Amino acid sequence: MSSTSSSIADLRKSYERAELSEDASQADPLRQFDQWLTEAIAAEVPEPNAMTLATVGSDLRPSTRVVLVKGYDARGLVWYTNYDSRKGRQLAGNPFAALQFHWVELERVVRVEGRVEKISDEDSDTYFHSRPLDSRIGAWASPQSQVISGRSVLVANAAKYGAQFLLQPPRPPHWGGYRLMPERWEFWQGRRSRLHDRLQYAREPGATEGWRRDRLAP
Repeated sequence: MSSTSSSIADLRKSYERAELSEDASQADPLRQFDQWLTEAIAAEVPEPNAMTLATVGSDLRPSTRVVLVKGYDARGLVWYTNYDSRKGRQLAGNPFAALQFHWVELERVVRVEGRVEKISDEDSDTYFHSRPLDSRIGAWASPQSQVISGRSVLVANAAKYGAQFLLQPPRPPHWGGYRLMPERWEFWQGRRSRLHDRLQYAREPGATEGWRRDRLAP
């Protein structure tokens, strides 16, 4: 074993910032998520809206990447990306995914699982046109997840589409939003002695509303 591996194995952290109890948590997981995200923003956690998105391809192999949640409500959590990307292709074949937020500084994790759908073209248009110009051009310039010969391809594409669209690039047909509709939530709060708090919210079998809240062993 290398010295680096040995030092990693020896890393320890005591989690002592907060607790998560049934009495102090929200009955609705969306309200609990909103509370924790609001607290993460107030604490100036770096990129508090960053979340890991896990999808599974037709080969049954999972893959992950970090995306940014850009909206959430009772319908679910929304992010935007290239539909032709690896994650887009995987979601087209298997529309189930998992999300994870990790707010290290607050010793908190939120996990969400559910079915994914594309949002409406109108909502994708609205968000796309709110983005900075460079980001709108970038959506055209990058053939996301495809092999390219070098960065010069991106620079040349950006110049081409910048000249073509000037200040008014339309939303590319291959770019838009996804919404994960939660079927299961988990909230994790680090605690001392590795006796962490884990609260799971899941739909009752056959139910379309209301959540069952259970404590999970850490």
